Parts: sequence; C-alpha cells; structure tokens
Amino acid sequence: MNLDTLREKIGYQPLLLGVVALLASAALAVVSDATSPAIAAAEAKDLRDSLSEVLPAGMADNDFLKDTVDLEQGGKTITVYRARQAGEIKAALFKVAERGYSGEIQVLMAVDMDGRTLGVRVLKHTETPGLGDKIEAKKDDWVLDFNGKSLTDPTEDKWAVKKDNGVFDQFAGATITPRAVVKAVKGGLSFFAARKNDITG
Repeated sequence: MNLDTLREKIGYQPLLLGVVALLASAALAVVSDATSPAIAAAEAKDLRDSLSEVLPAGMADNDFLKDTVDLEQGGKTITVYRARQAGEIKAALFKVAERGYSGEIQVLMAVDMDGRTLGVRVLKHTETPGLGDKIEAKKDDWVLDFNGKSLTDPTEDKWAVKKDNGVFDQFAGATITPRAVVKAVKGGLSFFAARKNDITG
C-alpha cells in the first residue's frame, strides 16, 4: 500500500466518524424534544399523586403544583406547595429529610394553618428491608400516628420514640429508622412554625 492511499484512508475515517456522531446527536435531540413533554407530565402526575396522599380529600380546589413558594432552610431550598379553598390557604405541603440507619430518609408532610400534621409519607429511603421499611405506609400503618400531631401535642419532650421516653413506637431491631422519621416530622413542624408568614404571605 502506497503512502497516498494510506493518507486517503486516514482522512476518510475521522470524517465518517464525525458525520455519524453528528447524526446521532441530532437523533438524540429530536427524541429528547419529542419525549420531554410526556416525561414532564408523568413527573407532575407522580408529584401530584404523592402530595394528594398527605392532603385530605376535598381540602384544596387549586392546582397546588403551581402555587408554590421556595424558602431557604439550613442552606437548602424547600419548595412549599400551598393548598387553597376559595383562595384561602388551608395547608402547606413540603419535603423534609433526616439521616436514617442506611442513608437519608425523605419525608413528605402536609400541615394545616394551626400547625397540625394532616398527613405524613416516606417518599424515599434505603433502610433495611423487613425492618426499617415499616416506615412506608404500604407496609405498615406506623406513619399514620403522626396525623393530627403538633409541636404542643405531644409536648416537646415526648417527640421521640418510646425507647427515648417519647410517644411514638419503634421497630424491634430498627430504632434508628423511626427515630429519624420522628425527628424529620418534628423538624418540619418547626420549619412551618418559623416560616408561616413567608408561606402564607
């Protein structure tokens, strides 16, 4: 093979690779543009479904996904969804998190304007299956014990699991997990109390 033939082949290959990469990028962009509205709609539906789990039926007549306020807390931004009836704010819905046994536990909660929990659900966790996963509503009704609770009911010293002289049950062999959820919910109520004016303003 002579040098000229080799040069022709070497020049042709990068050009072909470039054309293929360009076509692949264009195809990915078209697919992304075509599917992004459907993905966004699915994500919005999942979020609305999750928020509706902690909010009693009939408590809101607005689209609370579009009625939000972002507040800073401990260096993080918390998005608060406001549930309204006839224009009046009836509840605030937001996520909080605490470190559990195996990682962060994300909790979604709804709080009424009197500072009482309307509902609490664990959205995400990596706790031990069969032990710590009892914090999930689909596996145990433990999380329903938070309904109707406030910073004064129970009193501050009773916002703990029973092993720590509190009022909330723990799980055999998995005290750290419910302890983290109790701390997260109490922290969420404290956040609401401290930022109520910002939420309702």
